[in-house]
Amino acid sequence: MSLLFPIAAYGVATCGGHGDRSTMLVSTAWLADHLQDRNLTILAVGVEADYSAGHIPGAVALDYRAIQLPTSPEQPLNLQLPPLADLEKVFSALGVSNDSRVILYMSKDQITQTARAWLTLDAMGLGAQTSILDGGLPIWQREGRAVTTKVPLPSPAKLKACAADDVIVDVDYVSSHRSGAAVRVVDARLPQYYSGETPGRNQRPGHIPGAASIPYSTLVDEQGKLKPAADLERQFTAAGVHAGDRVVSYCHIGQQASLVYFVARYLGFEARLYDGSFEDWSRHADLPVEKSTPGR
Repeated sequence: MSLLFPIAAYGVATCGGHGDRSTMLVSTAWLADHLQDRNLTILAVGVEADYSAGHIPGAVALDYRAIQLPTSPEQPLNLQLPPLADLEKVFSALGVSNDSRVILYMSKDQITQTARAWLTLDAMGLGAQTSILDGGLPIWQREGRAVTTKVPLPSPAKLKACAADDVIVDVDYVSSHRSGAAVRVVDARLPQYYSGETPGRNQRPGHIPGAASIPYSTLVDEQGKLKPAADLERQFTAAGVHAGDRVVSYCHIGQQASLVYFVARYLGFEARLYDGSFEDWSRHADLPVEKSTPGR
């Protein structure tokens, strides 16, 4: 379970809000027009080698390891959100302040990592001022826009985060709400993991009973850009997600599910992320696991 904030079943965000379709995604054209904005902070998500090879001017590299707790005997789960104070230090050192407009982009094909970074900032109360660059650096370069190898030195910024209590849920919440009329649990893993054909690493084969299947990979096109909203809405409807539902997403460890969380918010749904995901669920021997074919 995350150590970031109290788990609240029906919490209402008391921070800056989550953003909406008008703020959560920006185009390469938008970013090109706003590169010189005073309060703009651009964060590149990916491996160091990709950043060093060329990045968007002014962008600084976000170390993905810095936004996850290390595993230990006391904390065996992968990719759990660190305490709020630790995240404040990470992002303030990158130049993120309470007044920043933050743009996240993938350096190569790290769309789920980028979504996870967005969720992290959303959980810190900065979702309404954070956007993902649609298509990331690959689209930026394909359009012939400038890249650089010059590494900027960000000035540490003053950042006071606010832990939103309507982002993360734990195993008890999912167990007690998975059959609720207004809650739709969504499995973001690839179909072979959902069905149980292929078990995840050190996990039981199958999925949380009653969960719908919306594989993360089906939410973006072949260029890595988010699919049109109308197409995404049809996918969610086909999975049994309806207006007014709360979408609770999970995957193996909480990374792929972050993209489902992002898309659910983008479409206007209330959303939560089960941070422990199936890694956590599967290790509770008393909790049931179901095998089935997606769509049935």
